[in-house]
Amino acid sequence: MNQQASALVTAAEISRLAGVTRATVSNWRRRHRDFPTPTGGTDTSPTYDLAAVRAWLSARGQLPEDTPADELRTALRAHPGDGEVALRLLPAVLTAARLDARERETLPGLRDDALLRWIRSAADAEAADIPGIQDPEYGADTTGPLRALLRCVSVDGAEAATDVLAERLLEDSGTGTYVTPRPLADLMARLLADSTGAFPASVLDPACGTGSLLIAAASAGATELHGQDILAAQAAQTAVRLRLRHPGAVISVRTGDSLRADAFRSLVADAVLCNPPYGVRDWGHEDLAYDQRWAYGVPPKGEPELAWVQHSLAHVAPGGRAVLLMPPAVAERTAGRRVRAQLVRDGALRAVVSLPPGAATPLHIGLHLWVLERPDPQAEAPGTVLLVDAAAGGRDLDWAAIDETVLSAWRRYLADQDGFTGTPGTAGAVPITDLLDEATDLTPTRHIQQASRQALRPAALARHASELYDHLRQAAGDLTGLSPTDGDWPPVDDGPRDWRTATVADLLRGGAVHLLRTPPGGRRTRNGQALPPPRPEHGGRPALTAADVLDNRPASGTEADLPAGVPLPSVQEGDVLLTETLRGGRGAVARVVEPGEEGCFLGPHLLLFRPDRRRLDAWFLAGFLAADQNVNAAATGTSIVRVDPRRLRVPLLPLAEQQRYGAAFRRLHELRTAARRADQAAEDVTRLLNAGLTGGALLPHVDGSA
Repeated sequence: MNQQASALVTAAEISRLAGVTRATVSNWRRRHRDFPTPTGGTDTSPTYDLAAVRAWLSARGQLPEDTPADELRTALRAHPGDGEVALRLLPAVLTAARLDARERETLPGLRDDALLRWIRSAADAEAADIPGIQDPEYGADTTGPLRALLRCVSVDGAEAATDVLAERLLEDSGTGTYVTPRPLADLMARLLADSTGAFPASVLDPACGTGSLLIAAASAGATELHGQDILAAQAAQTAVRLRLRHPGAVISVRTGDSLRADAFRSLVADAVLCNPPYGVRDWGHEDLAYDQRWAYGVPPKGEPELAWVQHSLAHVAPGGRAVLLMPPAVAERTAGRRVRAQLVRDGALRAVVSLPPGAATPLHIGLHLWVLERPDPQAEAPGTVLLVDAAAGGRDLDWAAIDETVLSAWRRYLADQDGFTGTPGTAGAVPITDLLDEATDLTPTRHIQQASRQALRPAALARHASELYDHLRQAAGDLTGLSPTDGDWPPVDDGPRDWRTATVADLLRGGAVHLLRTPPGGRRTRNGQALPPPRPEHGGRPALTAADVLDNRPASGTEADLPAGVPLPSVQEGDVLLTETLRGGRGAVARVVEPGEEGCFLGPHLLLFRPDRRRLDAWFLAGFLAADQNVNAAATGTSIVRVDPRRLRVPLLPLAEQQRYGAAFRRLHELRTAARRADQAAEDVTRLLNAGLTGGALLPHVDGSA
């Protein structure tokens, strides 16, 4: 039986398959009578037979060549409602990742019986370490998806194959998942380091999801990783991702409800990282009323997050630290006042950080970070709590600025808690006695202005304001200089142009462009031994990171930040860089490597397109690759959204016309960069002046103007 015959797809999946928008698919359904009729689903969300859809698209030249990831999705769709197939294939990802390229390439060509013997052997070796897999069975129906999986691992990598399996698992679970974005996970992990910079060896995440926080902890230096999640599919993904990225670590991942059925009851870790589920009222309040973990008071039924806080503190030794991502209401709700007060009174709460909206799901809310330490009976209790408003004055989600704001304040506070003077309008050390009022409201913005008044030095603040004004004038002048002086951009006479396009896959086959990327860390040597982590080095060859491309800044990484034991591409002048993952509601961002940047290493999560300059203009390519409609049609994944570069489309135009568009795209890039600098300069000066005026350190301008 053809494995595609019974596969069903939604309109969204058809749009991804054809590389078009969902609106285009809707138009096809209305305008073409021969468009395949629905064979399942509902009136509002119909599903279609995949084979019929592919035939219809192919007849109209709308079917791009399948990538290995597409072939794997197709093979998995042939098993509707059977996510067990995806789960049973996870051991094969780990085993295949350890093989060298030649061995991986030969596996799909094995006879069915030989291939089944191989997967059974892989399951025997790996299944015990993957939650949810017990005595897996592999029959003839497994060979199709298994061959597609092995091709995907060979071409796109083990992590890309894991992402496709994760999509299938989540489809059948019927449950959404909120991934902790990598920049936020990295920030939370870095808050665990002590005042000397040493990182805890063992880290627990009791609500690990797909493993983002544990991966960040391992990247920062943790060598013993423990995770638990209530969903077996997510726990299994975490186990596989950790073993792929950090095969030398001690890894233990379990399935279950951490509050009701703690799989690590006796574990005392060095630190805890956690992004707990929000607002789950049925968390076991009645069953756990007399639980020994509630050292700071029984959490009210409507305060499940305070149960996770105390669960986390119960799993660290005295002096051990926990960092949790919390909804802002936990800092002020009346029901949780007694527990909050006890956390503050006992010195368990060390810092609260408010983040700007968009930092993590739900994107419209500014979440908080709580930094906690289990009190040491032998140590003197702290007299203050650090409060940081990392959302102050910012409109865009600038992770470099957020990291600098949070980490600089935290490190200075750790180094000298008694002498810490804070930063006006941003950070302050609030005495415990000031927090222990009737409300015990821990929201940073409600305390920082008063706490930071002592840091205001009028003369120094006035000089700083003058310097910031100079920066603003320079930035405004640069922006004005880039503004058009020759009228509006001319419109096309007869409606939008109808491009004839080619996919990047077509351009790769024709040699018009080459595609390079840096694989993620956690690789093994060919004999299966884990590669040692790179030793930190000062200086060294710089590396461009995804954050550098997003923020259009010089290379901020180094060779020590990159995976060891794998080829590291170097960028050349004229290369086009495109961010591979879509984060925080932002689209993909492209830029062209300028003179002086050549020779930098290419960091992970970036796509490098090297065009043949005789056939493609670099800025023309960058502009069309990063177009929203292009990126949306080529985006894949649910928990982590990645751009499939082979699906991106580029208009086929003569080189001279490409160069005209390229010059326009370059001008837009320069204009956007100048506007961001001017915006940031205006934010800096107005925030400082507002803090000076409201804090009593500055007087209004003599003529009443700024």
